[in-house]
Amino acid sequence: MTGWNESAWFSMFVGVALKSTLALCAAWLVAAALRARSAAALHLVWTAGMAALLTLPLLSLAVPAVRVTVPAALVPPGLTFRTTAVDRAPVAASQTATRPAAIAPANRTPWRPDWRLWLMLLWAAGAAAAFAQMLVGWAAMARVRRNAKPLPGSAGAAVDLLESPAGSMPVSFGLLRPAIFMPADSAGWTAERRRVVLLHELAHVRRGDHATHLLARAALSLHWWNPLAWMAWREFLKARERAADDMVLASGAAAPDYASHLLEIARTMQAAPPIGWAAVAMARPSQLEGRLLAILDGRRRRNSQGRASAWVAALAAAAIVIPLAALRAQDAAPPPPGAVDATIGAAAAAKNHEMLEAAARAAEALRNYDTARKLLDSSLAIREQSSGPSSPSYGLGLLKIGDLEAERGNTAEAQSFYQKALAVLQGTPDAATALIDLGTLALSRKHAPDPDEAFVYFQRAQSAGPDKAATAIMWQAIARDRQGHATDADSLFRSAIAAQDGKSPQAATIVGVYESFLRRHNMGADDAGLLRKQLGLDAAATPVHGEDAVRVGGGVTAPMLMHKIEPEYTEEARAAKFSGVVVLYVEIGPDGIARNAQVMRSLGLGLDQKAIDAVSQWQFRPGMKDGVPVTVQATIEVNFRLL
Repeated sequence: MTGWNESAWFSMFVGVALKSTLALCAAWLVAAALRARSAAALHLVWTAGMAALLTLPLLSLAVPAVRVTVPAALVPPGLTFRTTAVDRAPVAASQTATRPAAIAPANRTPWRPDWRLWLMLLWAAGAAAAFAQMLVGWAAMARVRRNAKPLPGSAGAAVDLLESPAGSMPVSFGLLRPAIFMPADSAGWTAERRRVVLLHELAHVRRGDHATHLLARAALSLHWWNPLAWMAWREFLKARERAADDMVLASGAAAPDYASHLLEIARTMQAAPPIGWAAVAMARPSQLEGRLLAILDGRRRRNSQGRASAWVAALAAAAIVIPLAALRAQDAAPPPPGAVDATIGAAAAAKNHEMLEAAARAAEALRNYDTARKLLDSSLAIREQSSGPSSPSYGLGLLKIGDLEAERGNTAEAQSFYQKALAVLQGTPDAATALIDLGTLALSRKHAPDPDEAFVYFQRAQSAGPDKAATAIMWQAIARDRQGHATDADSLFRSAIAAQDGKSPQAATIVGVYESFLRRHNMGADDAGLLRKQLGLDAAATPVHGEDAVRVGGGVTAPMLMHKIEPEYTEEARAAKFSGVVVLYVEIGPDGIARNAQVMRSLGLGLDQKAIDAVSQWQFRPGMKDGVPVTVQATIEVNFRLL
């Protein structure tokens, strides 16, 4: 599908969430294994972990996919299950139309996003707020830096030493040219306290902690919802400050004296919250107890890490995060090549192209398009061998391959197969099918759709096949709508309805497309709704129940949906801007698979089959009776919705 697709984006959302959690778990395991190493080594681990969190979403889009089978989102249990397939309608040539006088206006049906979209919006809103907080902190520190005076006696220092208000926490800030901010009342400190404070902040500058601070803060902002990310952030800060402390102690400072100075600074000075969002402060009260114990622990390793260690950490992080980014969820594995070849061999021996086309349909439902194409090519060879390359049977085989290529988005190849099929089927009623396919392809092209070309194809189809005349007129109406002639389109829709047997499934499709057209143009969808009732199209079909299928109740518990995929729009429905609900009857067996799917309320334009294809891949927790799984009757409503 093209356009905005809640299901596809939600799948990516869930994938990033799971992968980030796995990356954080890996960082925790590595940190646990290195807990006896220096604080600098642990800080390197957490920095690599935060970098992995930040790059995972981008790598998931850029790295070639390695597909695995995973469960999808959970939904509440019940006898009637609902799902939504969403697609964006193509932009019409003109949305302005003249309203026929006989049609009364109707209100548009409001669109409401489902819970998945709300969840994604919540994630995006939280991330935006967190990034805004970072920008506010950065702007505040930049303003403080612009207005700060040089610290008295700091002339000639390698790093800018600036004066901050009295009582403020010593901090350092900046990427390309870091500066150290000392409180104005630091002039009254002892020389030893001034020295250890400057050594601590210079340690941050030497280690590049300002860059890693922003990196880790950005990763936390993106994954603000994940408790593991917050825990990793706290460990990152703790390891960073202890690594800076180790550098101060390595310069010769006495541990008891340094601990005393640190305690006094944390007790008497405070950092404003915005400053902490962008700058590196010397002391945080929440970390003070652990830092003091680490400073006074003479057994701790205090060695720093060089560039070689940083490269090792980066390579280790890449070795973990790139395979994670490559993982993609899919609903089922493709059949093994041996099974496909065996099916082709058996069908060729029996000259049974239907066997291959049924297998191709199953592969297409699983989105295994290459497998489906291989099966259809073999089916076409059997048709050619049995009936010849000029036979209607061969032409129908070409149409099937064209449909597959259109489904997978190969517009040029689909058009080629449709034109070949038309050349073979010319003069037969099936030529109308090829002409309608060519017309819908012209309407649904992603680049430069051509409603004029499509209209000509649909006119030819009306003459080519009497049984397809009503369908061809409906498509002429759709093309006229795309040209911006809503009044002509309305007239053609009415002609299509009049030309079709009112009790046929195609009549329901034509009326449904007409109803969508009227609703889009605010032209009175009540007319189509009244016509639907007059023709008896609202009545649901009566399903044929299996002998062992039971209803929920009387000791029978309802199945629970554990794994689902969303149906996809067809090119025909997308071109027609068609929305509606397909209602299916299914029987959920003891193995949790939905079978015996029957369409109780149809939409047509291939959407019924798309609904069945998707639902047949759902996995349920079966219904139970007396502790034993049983086959349960259920209804599934599939809402196809255009945005």
